[in-house]
Amino acid sequence: MSTSENTLAPTVLPALGAALAGGIFAGLTTDKAGQHFAVVLLPGRADSKDWPAAQAWAKEQGGELPSRAVALLLFTHVKDQLPRTWHWTSEPDGASYAWCCYFAYGHQSTSHQSAELAAVAVRQIPISASIL
Repeated sequence: MSTSENTLAPTVLPALGAALAGGIFAGLTTDKAGQHFAVVLLPGRADSKDWPAAQAWAKEQGGELPSRAVALLLFTHVKDQLPRTWHWTSEPDGASYAWCCYFAYGHQSTSHQSAELAAVAVRQIPISASIL
């Protein structure tokens, strides 16, 4: 999970879809350890990349591919910012497949890692726990 060195206070979070940290605020997520994160959809889109190339592209943007859960968050809150096509997630499914999300309807499935799908990058910024 990619994070910024800075944390955000919950009181400074903008409305969903508003600008935040060089991208668009797409909502909140929580990891298994209980740490909360603001999810930022970064600018730019990649078309026709296999899964390894999509991961590298997302890293070049200063983020990562969204997890399956974050992809659903993007679909729920900022789908108007996303092309209605299949996009890679960060989650593998075995050695040769990875999960992807269809942003037209929110469907998720797996595809061979050599398939060329679209990609978006997200950044997750920790939310300060001292004020939650």
